[in-house]
Amino acid sequence: METAVKEEIQVKGVAASPGVAHGPAFLFVRKEIEVASYFVPPEKREEQVARLEGALLQIKQQLRVLRCEIEEKLGEKEAQIFDAHQMVLEDKALIDEVEKEIFENGWNIEYAFQTVSNRYVEAFSHIDDDYIKERVADIKDVSRRLLHNLLGQAEMELDNYSGARILVSDDISPSDTVKLDRSRVSALVTDQGSRTSHAVIVARSINVPAVVGLHDITKRVKTGDTVIVDGFEGLVIINPSEQSLFRYGKIRTERQKAQTVYHSNLHLPARTVDGFEVRVMLNVDGSESNDDLKKSGADGIGLFRTENLFLRSATLPSEEEQLRVYRRVAEAMAPFPVTIRTLDIGGDKQISNPIFGHEESNPFMGFRAIRLCLEHVALFKDQLRAILRASAFGRVKIMYPMISSVQELVSANAILEECKRELAAKKIDFDANIPVGSMIEIPGAALAADLLAKHCNFFSIGTNDLIQYTLAVDRVNDRVAHLYEPNHPAIMRLLKMIFDAGKKAGIPVSVCGEMAGDAAYAGLLFGMGAQELSVAGAVLPEIKYFIRNISMSDTAKMVTDVLAQESPEAIAGLLHGYYADHIGARFLGEDRATV
Repeated sequence: METAVKEEIQVKGVAASPGVAHGPAFLFVRKEIEVASYFVPPEKREEQVARLEGALLQIKQQLRVLRCEIEEKLGEKEAQIFDAHQMVLEDKALIDEVEKEIFENGWNIEYAFQTVSNRYVEAFSHIDDDYIKERVADIKDVSRRLLHNLLGQAEMELDNYSGARILVSDDISPSDTVKLDRSRVSALVTDQGSRTSHAVIVARSINVPAVVGLHDITKRVKTGDTVIVDGFEGLVIINPSEQSLFRYGKIRTERQKAQTVYHSNLHLPARTVDGFEVRVMLNVDGSESNDDLKKSGADGIGLFRTENLFLRSATLPSEEEQLRVYRRVAEAMAPFPVTIRTLDIGGDKQISNPIFGHEESNPFMGFRAIRLCLEHVALFKDQLRAILRASAFGRVKIMYPMISSVQELVSANAILEECKRELAAKKIDFDANIPVGSMIEIPGAALAADLLAKHCNFFSIGTNDLIQYTLAVDRVNDRVAHLYEPNHPAIMRLLKMIFDAGKKAGIPVSVCGEMAGDAAYAGLLFGMGAQELSVAGAVLPEIKYFIRNISMSDTAKMVTDVLAQESPEAIAGLLHGYYADHIGARFLGEDRATV
């Protein structure tokens, strides 16, 4: 009897960890914990609090063990996953709310804790920020573990299967990441998650391909189904056809060869074939280890996102706390430069502190970034002083986000000068001539770039926001995401305008948005006048390799051709054609002579 051939299904998600995998699926979905509610008489409510305290001590011990396991297995950076869990357990506001539910409403501890944690999850889930979404994952993970402890239940184990499998789940909790093993997990696929999720961080560190944010993949896949995972394109193929199997077999081989060749150029200069040397920098958030920074092959740090220092802490970080982080990174990267962006928070990146305001109807255009800092000068000065002090230990630059007018730039510089005078009066060392830059990410700033250039030393183009503001497209709104077109003719013209203003003023212009990390755009950006690209570490090897295989004379012609196009499709065709002509199958051959 012939077995019916299953129909191939393709599902698109978020490409989170590069690589291609093929094999049987293992479906791992946790059931919701059933918690009964019952009334506790007043005289027994202290006993409920005592049970909570006991469970908290138990879970803290469990987390210490898990942290040690993952530190030994993957390193300190990945082990920091569990520091966020400790913060949840030490959140006084959360614990106080739980106790209030017990004493005022008479709920049993299990129900009280679940009620409060669900309330937090609901509040945070509406914030469109990947880092905040991961805090939701932390709360869920800690809550599940604590409830299991209170109920005396054993948790469902991730590792109850044999052989290498493609792990398919609704989401992988931080605690589960300890059990991710390269020899047993060939790829990771989830309904939820983002590029910054804990499981993805671990997947990348052990070179496991991952596609996340697939919404309902757990309803489409059964344990044992054959699956292909394309972590480069964010594609999952269920029950692949013979044609797909053959095609992805070739793609996997070619990708592996490509990565080998890209990395062979990692510590070579980013120099074009006609002798022009440019710089490829890193985007970081301060969590990277010194060793990772030194081995990155980067020519410095083009974007240090400082907001994560504020998001990771239950309280605002002090000047001294910030200094320790900025100094460590400056020293690790010396003699290369480190560009530190001042606080870019507010709007959709909320911290539970009253000074950051309340929910806004249009957060991307709201009270955030430089606007917030100019209103809360003490907060701003703490950060500026910390950055200035760090400049005594390396080549540090300061960059202001979301500048929309000359007045904002002048005001920020005036506060910076106050900080310099304060440090000088205390005889504290700093770079008195520290370079100051403005991010160009608002169309108004692009149009006034010639005026802004008079008040700063460099520009850095934040393409993500520049595109969304120019095209009136909320990039986190699924219904209009298809209109977010980096290769739109208007974006090309706006970029050229910014580069021309920088060149006329004699100041360098870099790019730190997602466009910088796409090799197809690298030639265009350098042809327009970019002297630096700042990218994620994962794509840095490919960008450097691409630069070493192009000529600046070719890129100048490409700019002319691109600016003559009327549609995004035509521009995309030119860019990808140029990339294919200069890379294409060339990575399978011999690289040009090393320099």
